[in-house]
Amino acid sequence: MPEQYAFVLHARPYRDNQQLVDLFTEAEGKVSALVFVGQSKRSIKKALLQPFLPLKVIIKGNANLKHIHAIESCAKSYPLVRHSLFSAFYINELLIRLLTEHITCQDLFNQYQKTISALANQQDIAPQLRIFEAALLAELGVSFEFSPVFEHDVQWFCYVGEEGFIPIYDEQVMTKTEHNRYFNSEHLRAIANNQHQGIATLSVESEQTFKLLMRQVINNLLGNKPLNSRKLFIKNL
Repeated sequence: MPEQYAFVLHARPYRDNQQLVDLFTEAEGKVSALVFVGQSKRSIKKALLQPFLPLKVIIKGNANLKHIHAIESCAKSYPLVRHSLFSAFYINELLIRLLTEHITCQDLFNQYQKTISALANQQDIAPQLRIFEAALLAELGVSFEFSPVFEHDVQWFCYVGEEGFIPIYDEQVMTKTEHNRYFNSEHLRAIANNQHQGIATLSVESEQTFKLLMRQVINNLLGNKPLNSRKLFIKNL
């Protein structure tokens, strides 16, 4: 297997001075592989096994057991702090939880680098997360069909997995369930235009709607098992 670009998503001790590393790679997508790091606290390989450091790696082995044969940094680590750092950990956890191993996803890998770079450059976090989430969902075969929000003259919609956006004609049903399951049609139209035309900004209200929509869809994919990275935001408010 030739050399390829990669990022560490997560690394943990394994046994016999080895670590089990989850990588996001340019050519193979998500890969779990073992690497020998030795006993020294100053191990060069151990120092490289950190998130958000651009790497070049050579991975060998069969589908059941991969080994990192060679590893080196190819640029400086992205300087992420506080909420930008927490957001980057959130992105990493999404990739670990949702991607299937050994499936090439070049576009998503490119978007990952763009998103991490944008976060490191202190760009607005919310738009960057929505862009990445949309790219990840597209890779997973999930997309939004916004045409119903333009075709139906109602104020509210709900979103149902395989059915998409469903208009709410009787708003009384909203009082019987969680209100954040329903989305304002004006906000959804703004999101649709944002996706189609590449508009850089949304109103605060539309951005919040977009966040709730993405959270609902992603939570369903996760099986409603909470993400650990979200706790970082709560602890550091």
